Amino acid sequence: MSLLKELQLRFSPAIKKAVGNKIDAEDSTLNDLLAMIRPAQDSRFGDYQANCAMKMAGLLGIPAAQVAQQLVTELCLDDLCQSVEIAGPGFINLRMRDIACQQRLLNSVVDPRLGVPVVSIPRRFVVDYSSPNVAKPMHVGHIRSTVIGDAIAKILRFVGHHVITDNHLGDWGTQFGMIIFGYKHFVNLDDYRSNPVGELARLYKLVRKLMDYQSAQQEIAAATEQLQQQLADLEKFNRLEKSADKAKKKQRAKERAVLNNKIADQQQRVAELQNKIQAVANDSELLELANQHPQIRNQVLQETSLLHADDPTNMKLWHEFLPHCRQDIQRIYQRLGIEFDHELGESFFHQMLQDVVDDFEAKGLARESEGAICLFLEGFDTPMIIQKKDGAFLYSTTDLATIEYRADSWDADTILYVVDHRQHEHFEKLFAAARLKGHQELELVHVSFGTVLGDDGKPYKTRSGDTVGLEGLLDEAERKAGEIARQQNPNLSQDQQQLISRTVGIGGLKYADLSQNRVSDYKFSYDKMLALKGNTSTYLQYSFARVQGILRKLEVDKEQLRSHADQLFWESEIERSLGIKILQFGEAIDEVLIEYKPNVLCNYLFELTQTFFRFYDQCSVKDAPSEQIKQSRLILCDLSARTIETGLGLLGIGVVEQM
Repeated sequence: MSLLKELQLRFSPAIKKAVGNKIDAEDSTLNDLLAMIRPAQDSRFGDYQANCAMKMAGLLGIPAAQVAQQLVTELCLDDLCQSVEIAGPGFINLRMRDIACQQRLLNSVVDPRLGVPVVSIPRRFVVDYSSPNVAKPMHVGHIRSTVIGDAIAKILRFVGHHVITDNHLGDWGTQFGMIIFGYKHFVNLDDYRSNPVGELARLYKLVRKLMDYQSAQQEIAAATEQLQQQLADLEKFNRLEKSADKAKKKQRAKERAVLNNKIADQQQRVAELQNKIQAVANDSELLELANQHPQIRNQVLQETSLLHADDPTNMKLWHEFLPHCRQDIQRIYQRLGIEFDHELGESFFHQMLQDVVDDFEAKGLARESEGAICLFLEGFDTPMIIQKKDGAFLYSTTDLATIEYRADSWDADTILYVVDHRQHEHFEKLFAAARLKGHQELELVHVSFGTVLGDDGKPYKTRSGDTVGLEGLLDEAERKAGEIARQQNPNLSQDQQQLISRTVGIGGLKYADLSQNRVSDYKFSYDKMLALKGNTSTYLQYSFARVQGILRKLEVDKEQLRSHADQLFWESEIERSLGIKILQFGEAIDEVLIEYKPNVLCNYLFELTQTFFRFYDQCSVKDAPSEQIKQSRLILCDLSARTIETGLGLLGIGVVEQM
C-alpha cells in the first residue's frame, strides 16, 4: 500500500467520527475529503498535507482549526509519521518517519513491481484506440489516439485489470467506394504493381479532391449568401447600438460577440469552399477530370452500395486492396512498438447491422422519419440516424453493433474510446442509445483529446497544406535523435547510434504527446521534444543512462546489490526527498486512472528525474563517507533508474544503457 493510501486509510475513521451523521456510506463526501490528502507542494511543510478540515468546517459550522485539532487528536499515526502539525487556517502537515519510508524502499528493491500493488477487484476493460481508415496512409492526427490509448492500456494492465485492446479499423464504407471508383477510372497499373499502397493513396486523394470540388461548387453560392446576410445583420446591429442606452449596450455586447463568432465561422467555411474549388480550377488536368465526371459523388456512392451488396467485382477489388493497406499500417505500428489484441474493423460488423436496426424497431425504440430509421434520444435536439432512406447504414449503426459484440463476447465492464474531441456529440448520442438498448451497467467513456498544432497555431500540416504523414514524422524524429546522439558521444558504434536514434526519436515523439494534458491542443516541435533538458523523454532516458554509467564505473553487480539490500542510511535531506519521491510512483499511477491522463505519470517521472539529478549533484556515490552510505546511495540510484524505466515502459517508451 502506498504512503498516500495508508494515510487516507488512517484518516478515514477520524473524519467519520468528526462528521458523524453528516455523511453516510453512500455519500461521496468522504471520498472527496480523503482526496484532499495530497503530497505536499513544498517540502518545508512536510511530505503530505491534509486540507480537508476547511471543507469539514463548512459541514459542521465550526472553525477549520478546531476541526483539524479534532482530527489530529483522533489520528493514529505514531508508527508512520514523525510529526503531525496544524498550520494556517487548518492545514495538517505530515512528515513521514524515515524508518517507515526506508522499509518500504527496501521492500521495493526486491519487488519487480516496485511496491505498486494490484487492484483488489479487477475490471474488464476494452480500450478502443488508433482506428485509422486503412484506405489511406496514417498521418499526424493518428499519433494522439495511438499513443494515449496504448499507454492507458499498459497502465490498466499493470495495476491488474483485464484489458482487451481493439483497433477498430475503418476498412469498409465510402472510402473504399472512392478507391474502387478511382481504380476503375484513373489507376496507373505500373505504379499499382510496383507500389500498390502509394497508388491507392493517390487514387483516394484524387477522388476526394474531385468530390470536394463538386460539392463546394454546389454549396458556395448559399454559403456566400449566408455570410453576406450575417454581415448585413452586423451592420444593422451597429446602427441600432449607437442609439441604445447604457443597459442595452451591455446586453448588446454579448449579442455582438455571438454574431461575430458566427461570421468568423462562416468566413472560414466560405474560404474552405473557395480553396477546394481553386485546387481543381487552377489545375487543367484535374479540371478536365472533374468535367468528365460531373456525377462523381453519386458514382462513388453507387460503388459503395455495390460493395455493401457483395457485388463480386467490388468485393474482389476490396479483398485485393485490403491486405496491402493493412501491411502498410502494420509497418507503422511495428516502428511505434504498438500491438493490439484485436483489429476488428467495420467490415467485421457489416452483417450485424440490419439486426441492430431490427432490434431497435422491434422494441419500439426506433421509428421512421422522412424515410430514415432514427433514434429520438432524450436531451438531444436531433435524432441519431441508424439507417438511411436508401437502406445504407452509418457509423452510428456500426458503433452500436460493436458495443453489443464487446458486451456479449468479451463481457466488458468498461469500454474506453480514445477518440478526437470533435466526436464528442457522436459519443454522447451513442452512449445514450446504448443505455436505451439496456446497457445501463456497462461503463462507456469517451477519452477525448485535442489537436496537434503547428507553429502557426493551426492543425499541423506540410508547407503544401497536406496533412503530415506519420511515417515521415517518425523518420524525421529518428534522424534528429541520431544527430543529437553523434554530437553527444562521437565514439558510439553504428549499432549503438541506430538503437539510440530509434529509441530516443520514437520515445521523444510519443512523450511529446503524452506529456500534454490530453484534452488540450499542443504545438509540435522536434527541438523541444528531443531536448536534453526539460520535461522530455530524452531527459528521462539520459538519467537512466547516467545511473547505468555509475554502476558500470563502480563495477556494481545489480543483482547482488538488490539481494543484499537490508538497510538504508540517509545523510542528507536530498537523499530522503529522492526516497520519498520514488515511493510515490504508485500514487502517480493511481492518479492517471482517475481521468485517464497519462501526462500525470509524465509529470511524476520528470519530478523524479529532477530530484535524482539534485541528489547526483550533491551526493557523491564513489566518495561517500562510509560504505553503508555508499550502498544506500547505490540503492537509491538503482531504484530511481528502475522507476524511470518502468514508468517509461508504461508509456510505451524504451531506454538505452548509454547515450
